[in-house]
Amino acid sequence: MSGFLTGNPRHPAPEPLEGPVVGTVTGGTILWFALFLLQLPFYGWYSDHGHAWWIWTCLAGTGLGLIGIWYVRGRDAALKRAAAAAGTGGTDDGTGSPGSGSRDGSDSRDGG
Repeated sequence: MSGFLTGNPRHPAPEPLEGPVVGTVTGGTILWFALFLLQLPFYGWYSDHGHAWWIWTCLAGTGLGLIGIWYVRGRDAALKRAAAAAGTGGTDDGTGSPGSGSRDGSDSRDGG
């Protein structure tokens, strides 16, 4: 197993996937909050059976989701600013992806 984590990989890393990240994180956060609210009336049953942590997990998922929404909205805005500064404009496909090149502006298909 020597050299497994060292050295150059055999293949270059793929481009990061872009999609409707803000919508995905927002939807997940809403789902966590809905699960919290749906389980809350049954807190006594969950507590009696040792499953109260399920409710608190949903609340923690909601809190982390709110942090995630803040983060991905800032990331999306920064990507759009970078695309505007580079003069490439953004794509209007709703994905928040500034273009097809890599983050440093080079296109991996042309080798640079």
